[in-house]
Amino acid sequence: MANTGPASSDRRQYHIDCKKGDLSGYLLIPGDPDRLPKITALWDSRHEVSSRREFRSFTGKYKKVPISALSSGIGPASMSIAVNEAINVDVHTFIRVGSTAAIQEDIECGDLIISSGAVRLDGTSNCYVIPEYPAVANYEALLALIEAAETLQVNKYHVGITATTNDFYAGQSRQTAVDCSSQAGNLMQALRKAQVLNFEMETAPLFTLASLCGLRAGAVCAVFANRVKDEFKVGAGEGDAVKVANEAVKILSEWDGRKRTRKKKWLHPSLMGKYA
Repeated sequence: MANTGPASSDRRQYHIDCKKGDLSGYLLIPGDPDRLPKITALWDSRHEVSSRREFRSFTGKYKKVPISALSSGIGPASMSIAVNEAINVDVHTFIRVGSTAAIQEDIECGDLIISSGAVRLDGTSNCYVIPEYPAVANYEALLALIEAAETLQVNKYHVGITATTNDFYAGQSRQTAVDCSSQAGNLMQALRKAQVLNFEMETAPLFTLASLCGLRAGAVCAVFANRVKDEFKVGAGEGDAVKVANEAVKILSEWDGRKRTRKKKWLHPSLMGKYA
């Protein structure tokens, strides 16, 4: 992608306040800046790179693998800013570490959801490509997140389609200060019938932008709420999501090394060694 966004004379990006070399190619991208200390607490080493608005970043190493984390803030437009500017400083792999609300009855608060794709109800991704273009996880990132969950023996995780919306309230069929029932309609019921697992607000633009740029993106979210059962447990499963995301970076780094050694572009099972 052309580096056409506003930047300082040293190419420091306007919003995230990072320049080339500040961030690892492997980037964990939570929404909440307060999730960053929980992510970096598992690293071998860490230092803060920048903090501007909702965008706060750290760089360090996890199990000897270079790694960074950058908060995106809330919503698809904010995620788009973070991803565009991170791409400009040479990030190639994005793992969203978020929270979410389940819309299937069998998913419990504290479970994890690993997104294989996202329904593009966000609006922001439409600025980049036609609505029919799919928002899908990169298969290597998806496999690494699943492998990490298995390696860490996470009790319960789910893999499937996420719905990304541009609003937390009416956009996710919640009660609002004004009557939006005619606008919201039966969105949640329709998505449930389509086997969509959850609502959140950032995955679709991340997947769309990464795919358009030929880069990798995955997403793992902790289930803080179940909308069908009207349950809400803030923080449930967050620690597991953080652990899985960090471990997925280590796995991806190992797989990338094997691809380089074998001079292969695509990951396939026989390259995965002990992860096969």
